Amino acid sequence: MEKILITGGSGFIGTNLVTELLQRNVCQLLNIDKEKPKISEHESVWKQIDLCDKEALSITIKNFSPDYVIHLAARTDLNGKELMDYDANMAGVSNLLDVLESVPNLKRAIFASSMYVCEPGYIPKNFEDYASHTLYGESKVETEKRIKSRNPAYTWSIIRPTSIWGPWFGEPYNKFFHIVLKRMYFHMGKRACRKTYGYIDNAIYQIFSILKAPEEKVMRKVFYLGDYEPYDITEWADEIASCANIKIPRIPYSFFVLAGWLGDLLKLLGVTFPMTSFRLHNMTTDNVLELNPIQEIAPDLPVKRIDGTRRTLEWIKSNAYK
Repeated sequence: MEKILITGGSGFIGTNLVTELLQRNVCQLLNIDKEKPKISEHESVWKQIDLCDKEALSITIKNFSPDYVIHLAARTDLNGKELMDYDANMAGVSNLLDVLESVPNLKRAIFASSMYVCEPGYIPKNFEDYASHTLYGESKVETEKRIKSRNPAYTWSIIRPTSIWGPWFGEPYNKFFHIVLKRMYFHMGKRACRKTYGYIDNAIYQIFSILKAPEEKVMRKVFYLGDYEPYDITEWADEIASCANIKIPRIPYSFFVLAGWLGDLLKLLGVTFPMTSFRLHNMTTDNVLELNPIQEIAPDLPVKRIDGTRRTLEWIKSNAYK
């Protein structure tokens, strides 16, 4: 039976990935994460390891001797004050790369990066073109560079998840659902934007497709993960609201500009406010990403958006604020 190692399997994507692999029961599985799994049934395949602890990481991986590695572990918030606050991302991938060099039967590895290696609205000319706008994004640029520079002998790929959503998601991606459900979402006049989002089960399907695709299709390749049809945000908000029997009002865009300025001021004073100019910019900027490479090897997404929305609302209802 093949062995799959996941780092960061206690996070959002990792939790769903571990769930799917346990249900399939076709491999030996190990999740290494410094955080305890969200689901108690996952504890049987979890070992508490910090990727910055190279000695513990080395012992664990060498003893397990995986055939496949899916590296998801990362600090993903935007609250860091300097780049070294995200050293877990950079040192973590360096430690992992060092250890994997001595795994004799390793066939393939997938390393998770982020769409934030480029700011929203920026369309990279190629996968070496970076334009990060956050410290988190800069840390992911550096991790990509370290992987590419090392260029391991085993088959490797980099994935850039877009705005992935669904059961077990956390901030910031769950906020969109929560503000709609709390009737705090308003359409911004006649403004609407289109963005690449991805339902979690579709992202899991894309990851599995990379694991099993012919080597020449994935070796040294970078893939954005997301649903192939961009989302019209106004339309999707109405879809969520309709499923919850809510009607969304429309107010002038100028109100949001003023709210963003107020949020900026309150942030300087250490007060949390749901709107800032940064968030408004992200909300109103088109961000449609290039998905043709992943669509070629994962052509048939298993879940439609409306079905994902319903499943997510059911999950929110059954797990509300536990």
